[in-house]
Amino acid sequence: MTESTTETTELTVTGMTCGHCVGAVKAELEQVAGVDAADVDLATGRVLVTSSAPVGRASLVAAVEEAGYEVTPEGA
Repeated sequence: MTESTTETTELTVTGMTCGHCVGAVKAELEQVAGVDAADVDLATGRVLVTSSAPVGRASLVAAVEEAGYEVTPEGA
């Protein structure tokens, strides 16, 4: 029997202004290996990433930056 583990990572993304921005961030994050889904809230900038395997925060930040946006540092 295998055990399925789901990990959740929360990011705060700045610079998003419209639905296209949300789509760009979501698409880039969902291309990261191990990421199952990315739920992006335009109003708050909150992004909830779920993955079935461990995914490093640096990989997620790089994906957001690739989309043209910034991640607020942890604790900010």
